[in-house]
Formats: sequence, C-alpha cells, structure tokens
Amino acid sequence: MMPRLGSTFPIEIEVTSKPIADYQTDDYFELDLPVAPAIMVGDEIVVEGSGIDESKVEAAIRRHLGLPRPEPAKKSIFERLFRK
Repeated sequence: MMPRLGSTFPIEIEVTSKPIADYQTDDYFELDLPVAPAIMVGDEIVVEGSGIDESKVEAAIRRHLGLPRPEPAKKSIFERLFRK
C-alpha cells in the first residue's frame, strides 16, 4: 500500500519497525507516540493498534496536502441490489 501511495502523492514515507517488546516499554509511552501498529500522516494519527482501509489513509494524505476529497467509489449493481 505505501509504495503505491508514495508514487501517487508527493510525500515522504518513513517505516519504523521494532520488536513488539520495544513498543511496550515505559520509555516508549513517554514519547507520546501511537500504539503499534500505527499510521501517522504528519502529526495526525490515522490509526493505531489495528489495520486500516487504504481509502482512509488516502483521505488523510489528501487532507494533509490540501487536496480535494477523493470521489466515492461507484457501487456495483450487486451492491445496489443488496444494499451492501
């Protein structure tokens, strides 16, 4: 997901990966960083402690860059028929 978003928007992507034990220390909590796994865009915590939908990350990037919101995806005929 990140390489695709990095090629779509003029943003810098930084990935930090550490053992889970490093994220559960008192020193880490004092840094006031999100609970891993997390995605931040600028200073905004988009999600922490769980997975995320790519569209939510894209929306956060667009807000950060001052771009318009993405167009909602068109529903398929089955989604319209079954209201999913």
